[in-house]
Amino acid sequence: MIKNTVIVFIFALVGHGVCAEEQVEPYPWLDTMHQSITSSVNESVLWFDDFFALEGFDTKEKANGETRIRLGWEPRSRDFSEVKARFKLRVKLPNLKNRVDVVLSDYDDESPDDNLLSDVNNNIRERHRVSLALRWQRTPGSGLAYRIGIGRRLQVFAKSTFRNSVPISDKASLRWETSAYLYSRDGLGADFAWQYAYKATEKSMFRFNNHYYYRDSSNDWRWLHSLQKLTQFSEHNALITGVYVEGLSRPNYRVEEYLVSTRWRKNALRSWLFYEVEPFIVWRRDEHFSASYGLALRVEGFFGKP
Repeated sequence: MIKNTVIVFIFALVGHGVCAEEQVEPYPWLDTMHQSITSSVNESVLWFDDFFALEGFDTKEKANGETRIRLGWEPRSRDFSEVKARFKLRVKLPNLKNRVDVVLSDYDDESPDDNLLSDVNNNIRERHRVSLALRWQRTPGSGLAYRIGIGRRLQVFAKSTFRNSVPISDKASLRWETSAYLYSRDGLGADFAWQYAYKATEKSMFRFNNHYYYRDSSNDWRWLHSLQKLTQFSEHNALITGVYVEGLSRPNYRVEEYLVSTRWRKNALRSWLFYEVEPFIVWRRDEHFSASYGLALRVEGFFGKP
């Protein structure tokens, strides 16, 4: 039932998006839904922020929250039932001088927020599952951040992350990130990632990504290499083509999965609403590297004050 609802909703949005340039329709129910979710988020945020307010001290800035909800159906040969739902709630607390955020999500949102990475190859990547955490920085906008909370099968964890980016030239830049964390049962872990980006034209960019994850519980590394090309047709349309390779360091350094995909991302109907269509081919070791063809359909909504 959930899968059918997701599929119908996705195809309805795709159909409307195709004809959006020819005919603009009001769809008032979208505004009603967006306002309802946004109001609920902000009311909860204000209630939470009051716990940290100092008597006689009135901040000019109001607390606010951001919510991202994504629904997706990603069928492929040998697996037609892949339905994914993701959410992320981030709360900013001005009474703590904007140094502390509360984050609730069902995936590892500590990784860079990169829409280019295909969700399909998350099958072999370590994920934090549902987590609730406090994230703070010494100064707002600092590259160094800390996080404590509960996540990944209800384990208590602590994590420290540092991010930085360096311009190499007018067209090239290098971004890197490193982190270390400790889970109450899984033990120590660490990861390191770097990305080289080259702006080929005003409307296109190449990105070369490398990411390594170390897990103390299994004493091995997971790694990911990818090459992506982003082409922006307009402020509402973008095409992302990528080649991805993932693997493990044990029992030897070997490839576990290859993936090739082309993702079309479109902003349609409202500024906060996006959908994606992504045909892909995946080769996996547990399937004897036999090609599996698929088509991912996703809808994503942003709620609350950015």
